[in-house]
Amino acid sequence: MGYLQCFTLKNRAIWQPDMYHGWGRSRSYFEGWYFKIVDATEKYAFAFIPGISMDAAGLQHAFIQVLDGKKCQSEYIRFDANMFIPSEKKFELEIGENFFSNDFIKLNLPTIKGELHFENKIPWPKMLGAPGIMGWYGFMPFMECYHGIVSLNHNLVGKLNIHGEEIDFTNGRGYIEKDWGVSFPSAWIWLQSNHFHNHLNNTPISLIASVARIPWLGTTFNGFIVGFWFEGKLYKFATYTGAKTKIQMHDNKIDLEFSDRRHTLQISAIKAGTGELVSPIKGEMTGKVSESLQSELHIKFFEKNKLIYEGTGRNAGLEAAGEVDKLRSEGIKE
Repeated sequence: MGYLQCFTLKNRAIWQPDMYHGWGRSRSYFEGWYFKIVDATEKYAFAFIPGISMDAAGLQHAFIQVLDGKKCQSEYIRFDANMFIPSEKKFELEIGENFFSNDFIKLNLPTIKGELHFENKIPWPKMLGAPGIMGWYGFMPFMECYHGIVSLNHNLVGKLNIHGEEIDFTNGRGYIEKDWGVSFPSAWIWLQSNHFHNHLNNTPISLIASVARIPWLGTTFNGFIVGFWFEGKLYKFATYTGAKTKIQMHDNKIDLEFSDRRHTLQISAIKAGTGELVSPIKGEMTGKVSESLQSELHIKFFEKNKLIYEGTGRNAGLEAAGEVDKLRSEGIKE
């Protein structure tokens, strides 16, 4: 692939964070998408993670990770790198006989087969100067890791045969995000849920929050990105918006508070059973991270000093990895 073509594809990807970004890369690079699905009965919760890994020596392979969030079991399936075929125009990806996009996935793995479609997707809105969830940081060419949201929340339609059991995911809930770059941060907290009580007029409520140790021009800082979808509106708290955060950690609970001039979001994340996933270090999938799909997020959302929502998010994804003590801040008021 020529320089001009790579430049064109990279420029297109900046404004479409969901599509492949690794054009022209051959070493010390990873990219992966994260599909979370929960069936309508909430008996089943899975995450499927397709991606590509390129180590420092240029050895490459594609992969699909599978996390069974209820059984706390995972598997890592390797593919030849030439079986990783991304679209040059939008987010569509083939890995062998498996297909992934923002509209549906088709799986043909040894123990998992079937097709799921996504309806009523809620994408992260694009704005001038902010192509995705990272805001203007998404334009910086030297970030260690980039993050994108494909869909905050959507309906599932379809069935999967998993280890011989046919599971109907129709009317379940889904979520899609992605990461790309060189390595995951040295420390991070990530949480997400689409299953909140007290839905107003049955409108969806979604929460995604990420706090990480970010390398920056020879130093580091604690950066964060939060999206709270409530009553048809996205409330954002982020380092680049000037919001503030407080973090307090306990054995099985993490308390977080995010605030700006108008709103405050308080989260108590209660950790439950976890499964082990593989994470990238200098492009190579050699790291380990424990992820839960059984956690609970107890939240309070204030406008000024008025409580306007209080609820609990079920089937929550939760990770706390690396040197998380470096993310700790002043205690949160009870």
